[in-house]
Amino acid sequence: MEGQARRNHSNRARERQMVRQRRAESTAPFKEALRGQLSGGASVGRFGNWQARISLAVRDILWYITHTRAVMSGTIIVVAVVVALFAISHLVNGRIFPNVWAAGINIGDMTVDQAAAALTSAWDDTIRIQLVDGDRRWEAKPADLGMQIDALKTAESARSVGMSGIPMGFGVNPVVSVDFTTAQNYLLDMTAKTDLAPYNAGYEWQGDQLVGVEGRSGWLLDVPSTMDTLTEKILDVVGERRLELTMAELAPEAPDPDQYLDEAQRIASRPITLNGYDPFLDQTVTWTTTKEVFASWLEASATGLTVRDETYAPYFDAQNQSLNTDPKVTPRYLDLRETREKLNQAIDNNQSVVDLRIRYRDSQYTVIPGDRAYYIARKTGIPYYLLAEANPGRNMDILSPGDVLNLPTKDKAVPLDPISNKRIVVDLDNQTLMAFENGQLKFDWLISSGMDSYPTSPGIYQILNHDPEASGGSYTLCNDQGLDCGNWTMYWFMGMYEVVPGLMNGFHGAVLLPSGAYLGGGNVGNPYTFGCVMSQNDNAKALYDWADEGTVVEVISSEYAPESQLGQMVRNQALQGA
Repeated sequence: MEGQARRNHSNRARERQMVRQRRAESTAPFKEALRGQLSGGASVGRFGNWQARISLAVRDILWYITHTRAVMSGTIIVVAVVVALFAISHLVNGRIFPNVWAAGINIGDMTVDQAAAALTSAWDDTIRIQLVDGDRRWEAKPADLGMQIDALKTAESARSVGMSGIPMGFGVNPVVSVDFTTAQNYLLDMTAKTDLAPYNAGYEWQGDQLVGVEGRSGWLLDVPSTMDTLTEKILDVVGERRLELTMAELAPEAPDPDQYLDEAQRIASRPITLNGYDPFLDQTVTWTTTKEVFASWLEASATGLTVRDETYAPYFDAQNQSLNTDPKVTPRYLDLRETREKLNQAIDNNQSVVDLRIRYRDSQYTVIPGDRAYYIARKTGIPYYLLAEANPGRNMDILSPGDVLNLPTKDKAVPLDPISNKRIVVDLDNQTLMAFENGQLKFDWLISSGMDSYPTSPGIYQILNHDPEASGGSYTLCNDQGLDCGNWTMYWFMGMYEVVPGLMNGFHGAVLLPSGAYLGGGNVGNPYTFGCVMSQNDNAKALYDWADEGTVVEVISSEYAPESQLGQMVRNQALQGA
């Protein structure tokens, strides 16, 4: 027994010796390298020395663990216990395991409620979807595209994956849906930004030579196809935060410039002059473009040459700004649609001068003490019924200082293209009429305007129609028996404004009453008409023959000051005569 014990002890000693020998052999190269560095005369810093020692120690420990059965078993048990405690901790606290992602958001180590809140916050505030068409980019919130996330279900799904995210990470598909109507409406609104109109063939000057520019295709946002991409690949859209827009190609109407090159050469060989006429101020503003600019406005179409909106419109936008240098004056402008029509007419007729209309925008009036709607209409030159139309729902009989009324554009009283070289000025205070042609006096005589109960409205109007014999009437002319109630005949009638829709005041000559007599005995000089401007019959005939439809009429009074220089001249002449 004693001999056996000595042999066992001897065997264990040999085993320990063999372990020490293997350890020595495994670490010998490192120790040798370290001794070589220390004895070879090389300068070894403190960091390099400790780095080598730590490396040796780590290798010793690993070798010891992996070659000592008891230590290895204990290590495995410790690691297992740590992992178990880690897992139990997350399960008990209801937390998602680390390194789990959803919609690009790291929601690991959060409770389900915390993760849902984080997803909702990111969805609303952080996540953006790039809308992509080639090199073009737009950005939208998910909600803009009708994309909705069920944050709670997404967080619950993330918790159910357990420790799949350790160590490489794990992405959970978010639970998302699309509200079709919201997404479709947003994409339809996007077309204003995404769509590129096709470019019809155009023209440009290169030195003295007009050359054609070939047309090119345009692109339209294909909303249905883009909606299909969004709904069918919504998880990809969320994951990549990117939605590829589907665009449809649109061919130009006229891609070949050569078919109209000769005509374009003829039209664009000289500059074009634009005359903007303001019928209220009787003022003409002139702009002249170069032939290079005019050529850039031309484009080919299926039926001929026309103007290109994207090149001519910026020019007129700049002119509109030049018309409005005084902030106290109602803004004026050139209407682009109307201007385009005039330009196209000039192109069709090979004209180098284009007459345009300067228009006025709507404005507002602030009521002052003593104002009544009737007097506001007279001093602003807006017929009363138009003033009432511009303020629907308001009791025009009850106004207080500080109230703000809408004033319709003055252009409503001048609906036709104005005749710029003719103007009629009526002075209600002095019962006179003066007519001008090319700035020179053409007619000058006395008139009779409306009496106090049927006054003529001051303002700026125009000749709207011609009728050699027009009829009218008023109950005040009924006889005692109620017969021939108010019907009369007006000779050489020209309408200038509506009192109410369908009832027009204007110019006329003699008025034949139902009794056979003439209104005022055929005389003029005092206000006794029913709102019209009456001249002697021969004078009315001369005015009727001279005044074209569209001729501007300026009716001035103490309530309504002249706007044009001619109107001011008539007023000054009357003051000098007084």
